[in-house]
Amino acid sequence: MQSIYKNIMDPKLNPLMHLPVAQRFQVMVMLSTMWTLIFTASIGMWSLYGILWAGHIMVLVGILVTATVFQRAPKRQRLTYRDYPRKDGTARYDDVWGA
Repeated sequence: MQSIYKNIMDPKLNPLMHLPVAQRFQVMVMLSTMWTLIFTASIGMWSLYGILWAGHIMVLVGILVTATVFQRAPKRQRLTYRDYPRKDGTARYDDVWGA
């Protein structure tokens, strides 16, 4: 169980490791927000209305979204504006200051 948890939550082991740190953080925050909403809505529906199928469908959709994000992350190339230099050789934005 711990290895499954580490493969999903550890940024050095999960498929998001190929993304830049800031982008990895943003994706993990969005996924955690999604899962929080899924579980709170599922518990709310079950306790107020007794509906179980809606919670199961939300969990399945959450698994599908998470799997899709993890599957597409390694295929993403790390291209920024610096990877496309200008033809005239001039500096771009923060490159002027040597950053």
